[in-house]
Parts: sequence; structure tokens; C-alpha cells
Amino acid sequence: MRLVMVRSHLEQIPEFGLPLGFSIRTFRPGDEEHWLRIHLAADKFNESSPELFVRAFGSDISRLGKRQLYLCDGLGAVVGTGTAWFDDDFEGARFGRVHYMAIMPEHQGRGLGKALMTAVCRRLGELGHDQTYLSTSSLRLPAIRLYRLFGFEPLIQSGEEGRVWAEVTASLRRDRS
Repeated sequence: MRLVMVRSHLEQIPEFGLPLGFSIRTFRPGDEEHWLRIHLAADKFNESSPELFVRAFGSDISRLGKRQLYLCDGLGAVVGTGTAWFDDDFEGARFGRVHYMAIMPEHQGRGLGKALMTAVCRRLGELGHDQTYLSTSSLRLPAIRLYRLFGFEPLIQSGEEGRVWAEVTASLRRDRS
């Protein structure tokens, strides 16, 4: 099930730095291929395609250059991506949106997602957003754990969502013990 999480402010963003040799850069023309490669490898819960990229982000290179981030290893290979996107009418207000975060499987578990999340949230603040949201799958427990670490809270709008969040929370507790 798709779940929505909200962070009501962008103050006191947790600070996680990159491991030695890694860097973050903004979108460049042609990065659509990196985005697709990363999502095909890392996101088993959604379909990824060139058409999805265009539907999600459009083709405004200037906007992408301000909002889409790419994580590179020490050799310059792109191994992760996340986007500081926006929604002008989320719950009737203008929100920033943490959108399409993914790290290549062979690079997961090394703190790279935390560093990328710091950068995406920071960028949202720099772009004038004061609140943000994201959506994720209820099956993506490591991602949900990361989002909770960054102060995102469940947005529960139905009994079904409440039940799913209760199951997710119980699973996160079990995984921690």
C-alpha cells in the first residue's frame, strides 16, 4: 500500500555527511538514463521507465538542475538519486516533496541514503519550502525507518491506512530488537 508521510517544517534537518570519496551533484542533461538505471535496480515496488521520468518531472532542464540530486562514488559513477520536488496543492497547500529516492543495491547500508536525504531536505529549504511530504510503499521498511529518522510522520486519512501503519510500526520495532 502507498503511504504518505509529512514533515511540518524544514528546521533542524538531521546532518549526515558523505563517506570519503562520495559526492552529490545536480541534474545534467542525460541523467535521465542514470535515474532509470538506479530505479530499475533499486526499486522493486514501482515500475520505472523513461515515460515515468517525464510524467514525474517534465523536461524543464533548469528546474531539474535545481531540484534533482545525484550521488556519485569516488570514480564519479552515479549510484543514487533523490529529488527535492514540489506540489502546489498537497492537502490544499504548497509543499516540498521528497521524490524518488533510490540508492543502487550494492551501495545500500553504508549511510548514503542518510546523506542524500540531508541534501534533499536542505535543498527543499533553499528553494523556499517550509514543509514537505513523501509517499512510499508499506513494504519499504528501511526507507520508512530513514524517513522517521528525519522527522517524517504518518499521514493517516482512513482506517485502512491506520491499520497498515500499525503493522509497519510493529515490524519496525521487531526489526530493531
